[in-house]
Amino acid sequence: MRTFRIAAAAALLGATALAAPAHADVKIGLLGGVSGPIAAMAPAMIDSANLAIKQVNDAGGILGGEKLVGVVGDSACNPQNATDAATKAVNIEGVVAIVGPHCSGAVLAAANSVTIPAGIAIVTPSGTSPEITSLQDNDTVFRTVPSDDYQGRALARTLLERGTKKVAVAYLNNDYGKGLAESFRAEFEEKGGEIAGFAAHEGEKASYRSNLAELASGGADTLVILDYGDGSGLTMLRQALENGFFENFIGADGMKSDAPIKELGAENLETFLASAPVGEKSTSLDAFSKAFSDVGGDPSAIFVTTSYDAAFMLALAIEKAGGDKAKVAASLREISNGEGEPILPGEWAKAKELIAAGKAIDYKGAAGDHNFDEAGDVPGAYALFKVSGTGFEVVSEMK
Repeated sequence: MRTFRIAAAAALLGATALAAPAHADVKIGLLGGVSGPIAAMAPAMIDSANLAIKQVNDAGGILGGEKLVGVVGDSACNPQNATDAATKAVNIEGVVAIVGPHCSGAVLAAANSVTIPAGIAIVTPSGTSPEITSLQDNDTVFRTVPSDDYQGRALARTLLERGTKKVAVAYLNNDYGKGLAESFRAEFEEKGGEIAGFAAHEGEKASYRSNLAELASGGADTLVILDYGDGSGLTMLRQALENGFFENFIGADGMKSDAPIKELGAENLETFLASAPVGEKSTSLDAFSKAFSDVGGDPSAIFVTTSYDAAFMLALAIEKAGGDKAKVAASLREISNGEGEPILPGEWAKAKELIAAGKAIDYKGAAGDHNFDEAGDVPGAYALFKVSGTGFEVVSEMK
């Protein structure tokens, strides 16, 4: 009798399974700098990507009602960690696409070693090195943030317009630091500025006093630090202040972190400015800002708009591709190319209906219109920020 009951139960379960097959989750990787030099920035970036995922699931899910799942991996802003995290995401978790990695060196390593060979599309929201543009990627690597070739040159022009004609430049010896420093130097010197010191430094050293002393010997009163505010950039900024090597300090997006404010105090950072990408004012940005605020997020945190857009765009591309990971990259170009019915952040149900009807859509992102060029790059907007209280406020736009 017991054997009969087990067999009957098994038969019933089998019949139920045949009648209503379980939907498999659709996974995308969220590879971020959870540890390492941007650890303070990463949580907000991952949270904003998860907001996009939540909106998809709350509006009926992806494809045939499947659940979209974000699989978090720690790329640690490190090439080896990024390769390991991407390998796990692709080969173990079975992701169909990836948001990230967050840092340029991590993007280059993960792409070359893992995602390009696997044909997996990745969209980095914060990998800004110009080297990403020239990747031989079979059109699988994209970004929702502009290249540092633009940021470095815009920062140089902005400083010159503000009357800063002579600077020293300290840059982290990695893909991010080198690319940004070279574009800054080229534009600054071309427009008549003087680089009084220009030197790379290794990360995570206990002291940079000798580096700073050498840079200060050129006579500049302004130090441009192209590094991360959660790592060696913070150490360098602290020691420069403690020893009075410079009077003014400039950073790029990597330095626009809460860490220097928390560690050094806003009162000690009155002469510190940082450039960073900003979302262009739009209905899309308003929609994102409200939604992110409603779930406890800070819409002004760095790279949250680009992170959200990367995740939402990948969801749209997966839907357009019918879940075929080999078609996701091509679909990314189709859902955001300036043609079709506009789709704003959060408008998943509308997009899904249009895609099902075979109609073209055009995603209008929180960070701007992401109409990818041939290299998978996008245009964008930057602003110069100053420390204000416990955060940052815009000083001026950068052109």
